[in-house]
Amino acid sequence: MAEERTLARPYAQATFELASEAGDLAGWHETLERLSAIVTNEDVSRLLGNPLVDDSQMANAIIDVAGEGVVPQTGSLVKVLADNGRLRLLPAICEQFAVLRAAAENRIDVEISAASEIAEAQQEALAKALKKRFNREISLSVSVDPELIGGAIVRAGDMVIDNSVRAQLERLDHSVTH
Repeated sequence: MAEERTLARPYAQATFELASEAGDLAGWHETLERLSAIVTNEDVSRLLGNPLVDDSQMANAIIDVAGEGVVPQTGSLVKVLADNGRLRLLPAICEQFAVLRAAAENRIDVEISAASEIAEAQQEALAKALKKRFNREISLSVSVDPELIGGAIVRAGDMVIDNSVRAQLERLDHSVTH
């Protein structure tokens, strides 16, 4: 996984620079999400790397499936990735592009997984506190994770704040046994 991110980084950076120059970060991001969805499709995924499938044919098929609603340079990106045997990197490229876009827009995506629903007022208070902490605009997404006993896990970029009951119990166990 770390190797994939390392390989995807220069492609994400180059794509971000193209998108920035064109002033179309949103369009490129949407295109990368669409391409990622295509290559992670079970049927397409099986064909990637298959020696019986020509790389240029695979690239053309992905471009055709992506359709007309994508940025014009999509074909070039897909063909370069196909020529280098790296079509599987599209999801990692998309992920890194999203991080670069958020930084350029002075925004950070924050995911909160909670044991139960979080009221709208609490979400607003969390977003306000996180905005103050990160000094950035916050894009908040909240989900319920039935695996959690209680509490929540907050993910913002590389930072994870695990305030779940399970984590608290593990910390308690560790402090008692050590």
